[in-house]
Amino acid sequence: MESRAPSGLFPSGRPRPAFREPHPVRTGAVLVGAGATAAWLLLFGLLGASARGYVWLTVVASTAAWLIALVLARFGDRGVAVGVAISAGIGLGIAFVLVIARWVTTGWPLW
Repeated sequence: MESRAPSGLFPSGRPRPAFREPHPVRTGAVLVGAGATAAWLLLFGLLGASARGYVWLTVVASTAAWLIALVLARFGDRGVAVGVAISAGIGLGIAFVLVIARWVTTGWPLW
């Protein structure tokens, strides 16, 4: 009697290992990071007395937030790091839109 190789439809060997993320990204952590960074950027933005000051303070605050996000992604909670990075990117995008709007209407605002 000849033995046939199994088709694979019904696995007969050991089950394959299930790899799980050791530190999964949770929605709540992302929202906490985004909210904290939004407050951080708001506080820095309120210090700017002009459009130029607002943009430069936002660039500094966003750079600091991204550095914190890198540290959090490596050593801390990656969900919070994602929220920080997303919120800092949105804040920097808003500052960029302000620069473009000022540039179109009155001239280059950063120098």
